[in-house]
Amino acid sequence: MKIPREAASTAHRAFRTFLVGEALDEEKLREYVRELVASRHRNWRPVLHELKRLTRLHLDKRRVRVESGTKLAKAELKRIQATLAARYGEGLQYEFVLNPALLGGMRIRVGDDVWDGSVKGRLDRLAAAF
Repeated sequence: MKIPREAASTAHRAFRTFLVGEALDEEKLREYVRELVASRHRNWRPVLHELKRLTRLHLDKRRVRVESGTKLAKAELKRIQATLAARYGEGLQYEFVLNPALLGGMRIRVGDDVWDGSVKGRLDRLAAAF
């Protein structure tokens, strides 16, 4: 959907009001969406579409997926959480996944950032170099 500049600007301004520090005030967002739909503002659909996109991007930035080739010890899990919390702030949602295809090491994804320290990743980079 092509979003008119005015609708995108409205959505961005509104979205900034829903942020409290790094956290999203979901109740204020819900109330705004209810009012927007009820008012039938002339660009309400594009504004709603852009708000949905901004919300998804914001929530994705707070989601962490840690894949490892072997089961991680509790101390390692806590160290990873502490390191990521120091870098990205508190309130991250963690998902720890065992992925034997990695062969060893781990791959960490936070939003769009990916750190691949897996054996498979290293082998893939080596194969691409040839």
